[in-house]
Amino acid sequence: MTTPGGWLDAVRRERPLVMNITNFVAMNFAANVLLAVGASPVMSHAREEVADMAAQAQALVLNIGTLEPVWVDAMHMAARTAAERRIPVVLDPVGVGATPFRTRVAADLLATAAITAVRGNAGELAALAGAQGTMHGVDAADAPPVADLTSWARAHDVLAIATGAVDQAADGTNSREVANGHPMMARVTATGCSLSALVGAFLAVAPPADRLDASVAALVVFGVAGETAARRASGPGTFVPLLLDALAALEPDQVDAAARITRSRPA
Repeated sequence: MTTPGGWLDAVRRERPLVMNITNFVAMNFAANVLLAVGASPVMSHAREEVADMAAQAQALVLNIGTLEPVWVDAMHMAARTAAERRIPVVLDPVGVGATPFRTRVAADLLATAAITAVRGNAGELAALAGAQGTMHGVDAADAPPVADLTSWARAHDVLAIATGAVDQAADGTNSREVANGHPMMARVTATGCSLSALVGAFLAVAPPADRLDASVAALVVFGVAGETAARRASGPGTFVPLLLDALAALEPDQVDAAARITRSRPA
């Protein structure tokens, strides 16, 4: 079994091209996170090129943070190419449950776009599962997480990743909890969106049977980098560049030593 540090090494060695149809708020930061960890980002949302771009990528990330109808069309076009090529597709359902439009788009993508993994906060995953009143704008309100993430993942045939104070990841059989990270990460916009892009990079270098472990590695890497940056930051403004520096400087053995992972028994 490859360790989190081993997956980080694989990303740096293979430098996967990760295509992102993401929101205006997250574009720059998500691209820099991918570059810092050793992956190669491309941000594209024009309908005229998304299929061609997805044909070159090793992973596709769909983020509904700043939705427009033409972007939704582009997401479906790119997802069709990704499905034909059998590359992983990550859905980040930003703010799902906040408006009927977001909820409809997220549900439609989940149902039709051959999604490999869904990465959202606990409120977003709960909203996808049908809970009410879980969002405040596009931020999670005080809502319980999905009661049984493994069952939800099995029902939708996806890898489910719910992030928060303790991150959870589950496929249809097993689940993991990751306790790495720092509260400062919640005080900076686009950290969650950037984590979704990072999950895409780690899934790009993993065979299907190892996707749960690879996604957990992405959570650990981002969390350890957040812990490292927070020790030196004086606030959110200094935290952002320090987080990028920490991602770039992480060594595989440092990641493995700092990882705080709890494994479940098979369901």
